[in-house]
Amino acid sequence: MAAGGSIFNAMLQEFDGAARLLGLDPGIWKILTNPKRQIAVSCPVQMDNGEIEVFTGYRVQYNITLGPAKGGIRYHPDVTLDEVTALAAWMTWKCAVAHVPFGGGKGGVICDPTRMSRRELEALTRRYIAEIIDAIGPDKDVPAPDVNTNDQIMAWVMDTYSMHVGHTSTAVVTGKPIEMGGSLGRREATGRGVMIVTREAAKYVGFDIKGATVAVQGFGNVGSVSADLLAGIGAKIVAVTDWKGGVYNAAGLDIARMLDFAKGHKTIDGFPGGEPIDNEQLFTMDVDVLVPAALENQITLENAPAIRAKVVAEGANGPTTPEAHRHLHERGIFVIPDILANAGGVSTSYFEWVQNRHGYFWEEEEVNRRLEAKMCEAFRDVLDTSVRYRTDMRTAAYIVAINRVATVTRMRGMYA
Repeated sequence: MAAGGSIFNAMLQEFDGAARLLGLDPGIWKILTNPKRQIAVSCPVQMDNGEIEVFTGYRVQYNITLGPAKGGIRYHPDVTLDEVTALAAWMTWKCAVAHVPFGGGKGGVICDPTRMSRRELEALTRRYIAEIIDAIGPDKDVPAPDVNTNDQIMAWVMDTYSMHVGHTSTAVVTGKPIEMGGSLGRREATGRGVMIVTREAAKYVGFDIKGATVAVQGFGNVGSVSADLLAGIGAKIVAVTDWKGGVYNAAGLDIARMLDFAKGHKTIDGFPGGEPIDNEQLFTMDVDVLVPAALENQITLENAPAIRAKVVAEGANGPTTPEAHRHLHERGIFVIPDILANAGGVSTSYFEWVQNRHGYFWEEEEVNRRLEAKMCEAFRDVLDTSVRYRTDMRTAAYIVAINRVATVTRMRGMYA
């Protein structure tokens, strides 16, 4: 974590290095390092026991130069305004890298959803959306699922907004159930994007993805889909960990069986297909690819020296601290940064929004074909920039993103 423990400061460190290389105008620099809007709301909810609890919620619209703000809503006890602001900034750069016409936003509510009933979660969601209703909309700010939120919660978001505006508005949110206008392929999109850029990185670094060994931290949506799709193109998933435990098998794990096990047990801890391991052991493994797909700040200066992977594909947001990233780069480890590696989710969210706006829906094959093209284009743009500026992929991704947002900021001019 950055100085002072601020995730936003960590984002600024990444931004500053790229902005210097780019020779960014000081005025534009100031604009792009300050969030446009930070909203904090109180959300009173009557709990099942009859008592009233007041939850704090945030929505940050970091930058909307390229289009409506875009970003998930997370429910977690450790949500802070600093974290939500950093995540909204990362969404700004992620959308710009993926070349989708969205700005960056993020939302969060301080709560423990594991201790709440379905009715309480619905009441909290509807109250939170009602509190930020003036700030969101298909042309303003389009939320999506994030940590501890899912398609059902997005359905409540859509319904609450629709009730307020007096008509069904499917395009206000992405990650909805298919039946309500969600896009085919959306659930797998972030993991599919991780698979695509990992495959492309393997070509560049110089090893065959078929038979390549992979370790995955996190077996939620991103980690499980990444593991499944990488196995599908011939990679050997040898280690996986989640919030409770982990499993290692040098011969390769049966990901299909592991998915079934995780569905029933809500964890992979105790999966019978290998030996038990923990996160600490996972990071030390001699593998070709490491996929951190859990939470922020998992790879630090403490454990980075033990990492032996050739490629680190960041499925999670901000899993590597700036100091740890510098260490990995100096050792020649090819890091695919989060704003590129996990941009498959926001790319397909964009496809969902487009389909909602047009009222015409694509087959899953069409969604995946478009995602393949977009992720390959983004990877090439960042890799070419990395070579041109003689810098690492994270700095290159920021250069691509900052340049796109700065160019449009200059074109639009200053409204006063």
